[in-house]
Order: sequence, then structure tokens, then C-alpha cells
Amino acid sequence: MNKITWNKIHKGHTSIKILLISMMAVSMLMSISGAVPFAYITHAGSSTVSVIDTVTNKITATVNLEPAHTPLEVAINPSGTKVYLTNPIDNIVSVINTSTNSITANIPVGTHPRGVAVTPNGKKVYVVNSGDNYVSVIDTNTNKVTATVNVGIRPRGISVNPAGTKVYVVNYGSNNVSIIDTGTNKIIATVNVGQKPSRVVVAPYGKKIYVVNSGSNNIPGTVSVIDTSTNDVVATIEVGNDPEGIAVNPDGTKVFVTNFFSQNVSVIDTATNKVASTVKVGIFPIGVAVDPDGKKVYVTNLWSSDVSVIDTDTNTVTATVPAGKKPVGVAITPNKKMYKWRLVL
Repeated sequence: MNKITWNKIHKGHTSIKILLISMMAVSMLMSISGAVPFAYITHAGSSTVSVIDTVTNKITATVNLEPAHTPLEVAINPSGTKVYLTNPIDNIVSVINTSTNSITANIPVGTHPRGVAVTPNGKKVYVVNSGDNYVSVIDTNTNKVTATVNVGIRPRGISVNPAGTKVYVVNYGSNNVSIIDTGTNKIIATVNVGQKPSRVVVAPYGKKIYVVNSGSNNIPGTVSVIDTSTNDVVATIEVGNDPEGIAVNPDGTKVFVTNFFSQNVSVIDTATNKVASTVKVGIFPIGVAVDPDGKKVYVTNLWSSDVSVIDTDTNTVTATVPAGKKPVGVAITPNKKMYKWRLVL
């Protein structure tokens, strides 16, 4: 008799639990709020950085640097909490806290720093010093240079692979790419590319890298495609005159190249290694970045002092944002999503 009573009671409690859980599952709503990606724009004509809300395409903040500091190139850590700027005149890397949009550190590096890249774990920053022909390695916890790596002549651009194991440095004066092992900070290979390489980007899966060869001002430049498994150039793609900036979309299907003197952007189909479209932008385009969703491309136009926003579905400019004096570098924060539960019983 006791057994039957216990079973009945137990079944009753179980039924109540199931009912309550079901009610809570229905009544608790999950809302997803995405942290808005922001584009950070450096200006060669002033000591400022503009911050653009990529949803509204409006400038929401301006970061003032010290008067002598002229920011050039820019990179953002994976968590979107820090922005790193190279200042080639005073030979420092400035660090911006994105929550306050204020400078938190100025790190001395080599002469005339140009390209800058952050490792996927956010622990190191690699900076090319064009005047000294070496790369500075910065520990992001201490904001100190912990190593230097000698590379080619007049290094310009730099990119880290998704695994964080290799750094690719383009040497403008050597017409090649130095490959650095991040574990040892040693050069493990050198790859010859086109004339006057200026920028480099690694595809999202790390299997290919794309190098912009600016070449002569009067003839079209090229993009060298390197297979990372063999370090061989597997394709050369002709683009516009004096290509400068390069970026790849999140799924690796498109590469965007700014052509300085052609005043347009070449859109490369990575499946065919051919230019699929050419987009007219502002005067003397230089920097380029793709938003985290791959829907928009932001292009800095040096001479027209604005930023062109390209819709990647239509390959057309859908907005032009006035962005201060001589915008150069551009980087976009990652799109972080937060999940919130709300009880509405």
C-alpha cells in the first residue's frame, strides 16, 4: 500500500515539474542583441580617429590623439576591446580602449611603423617598421616590445593566419613576402611576388594569401595568390592602377582591392581568381575593410576625405560618409552577440 502511495505522489510531483518546465520554456523569451560593429578610421591629415556606426553609417565618436601623432594604419583585437594604430612620424603604436574611445598607451617601436596585425588570441601585436626593415612584436598584456624580427627591405603590410602560427610580411623594396613562425619569431620562408608589394591578407581558412603588388603608377597592378601549403604563387590577377588596400570577406569568396589612381575597387572572385566587378568610389581610395557579416565594405578615400560604403550583394556604393581630413586606415570591430532571457509569466 505504501509503495502505491509513494508512486502516486512521485508521479504527481513529476507531472507538476514537467508542467512548470514547459510553462517556463514557453514564457521565457530569448532575445538576441548584437553589439553594433564600429569602423575605426585613421586620418593622415589630422591627429584624430573617426568612429563610424556601421548600422547608421554615422560618425558617433572622434578620438583625439596628441597633436604630433598622425595615425596611419589600424588593427583591432578579436574581442573588439582594443584598437592599435601605427604613428609613422613619432614611431609609436597607440592603443585605444573601445569602451571609452580613449588612448590608453603609446608604445615605442621602430622607425616609420606601417602595417599592424593582432594574433587571433589577442596576446601579440606585430608591427612592421618600414624605416628599420624589421617587425616589432608587442605583448598586449604589458604593452612592451618583446622581440624584433628582421625582414626584407621597406616592409609595408602584414597579416596573421587564422591559426595564429604564421605572420606574412610584404616587403615593398624586396618584391617578396617574409613568413614568420609566431612560436619562434623566426623567418621560415620567403616568397617572391610582383613589383612593389604593399598589402597582404590571409583567407579565412588560411589556405591562401593575397598580396597586392602596386607596381608602376602608369600600368595596372596585380594581386599574387599564394598557396600556404606550398608557399608557391598559384595565380596572378590584374587589377587597377596602383592598388593599395586589400580585404577578404568572412567566407573567403571575395577579395576587395582599392586601386588608388583608378579610383575604384576591384572585386575578385576567389573561385576563379578573376575580377568579377569594378566599383567606382571616391578620389584616391586606399584603405578597405569588410564588416563582420560580409554585407558591407568600407573604403577610405584619401583625397575626397570620405568613406564609401559598398553593398556586397550589388557591388554598388550605397552611402558616402564624410570622415575628416585624409582618411587612410580602416578596421571594423567584430560582431559580438549577447543572449538575454526574460521571464514573462
